[in-house]
Amino acid sequence: MFEPNQDLTANDGPVHIGFLMMPHYTLITFANAVAVLRMANLKAQQELYRWSVLTMDGQAVCSSDGLELKPDSSVADSEALHMLFVCGGYKIESQSAEPVLDYLRAMSRQNIPMGAMCTGAYLLAAAGLLNGYRCTIHWENLSSLRERFPQITATSTLFVLDRNRLTCSGGVSSMDMFLSIVSRLHGAKLVQEISEQFTHERVRTEEDSQRVPLRYLIGVNQPKLMDAVVLMEANIEEPLSLDDMASYLTVSRRQLERLFQKNLHCSPSRYYLELRLNRARQLLLQTSMPIIDVAISCGFSTSPHFSKCYSGQYGKPPRAERTAPALVGCM
Repeated sequence: MFEPNQDLTANDGPVHIGFLMMPHYTLITFANAVAVLRMANLKAQQELYRWSVLTMDGQAVCSSDGLELKPDSSVADSEALHMLFVCGGYKIESQSAEPVLDYLRAMSRQNIPMGAMCTGAYLLAAAGLLNGYRCTIHWENLSSLRERFPQITATSTLFVLDRNRLTCSGGVSSMDMFLSIVSRLHGAKLVQEISEQFTHERVRTEEDSQRVPLRYLIGVNQPKLMDAVVLMEANIEEPLSLDDMASYLTVSRRQLERLFQKNLHCSPSRYYLELRLNRARQLLLQTSMPIIDVAISCGFSTSPHFSKCYSGQYGKPPRAERTAPALVGCM
């Protein structure tokens, strides 16, 4: 959980956030973060936040779109910061030069919250600043981060706020992360107003996962495992038994169980159940199908069994996902 330090929460003026732009940074991720801060100021009718665009030498760097932002200063000339975020993108591994890592370590010693967006988590990890923390990174880099830094806990969630380390996976997830930060610093009511202004229908939480393609999640070539998941995805309404899947794949049941346990850290039946529940959640959020029809289409024969499994996975019953009662009446 994000725990702002005393200096941050007691700050009389605006919270000053620095964004360290690395070459090939992801512009959309940065823009969404700043948009939240700008709108927070507008809705609060006061300057709650200010921000600075920083580069190592004060010179502009290109985003992955080929566009450049004029930096406010170099890191050496920066004003005092209350928070610092590393903005990464392509080719992040080649950017872990010692001056960059030394700067990040020096900022960490000042005990300010530090974060990263998109692939920026790689640089925090390389500087040793994520040891003992949970974090996230874009799914394309998830496997390599886990392999390179086994001492950190890298998740596939959209964003992670773990004490004074704040990371998001890139794309539009920065909007959700910064909305969560604003909520903890200045309240949920302000976040609701910001979300309404952006027509951001649902503020996603730390519990929401990235949609990670399986080949990136396992990080190795496992054709039988891939085939097993394809079978599961093609048989949601009428789930196959584990014995049937093993027979189709010409492997033993025990071999199939070992494949899932080794690469996905769960049993085939658990993975299958989560796949079906994820499909059910999408239907609940995106359609007006009756709950019993959702249950049947995802392989559950009764509503009570579906509700029990759903509550176990998401912490609330299927009916609670439908925050807009009028949706059901649209049929």
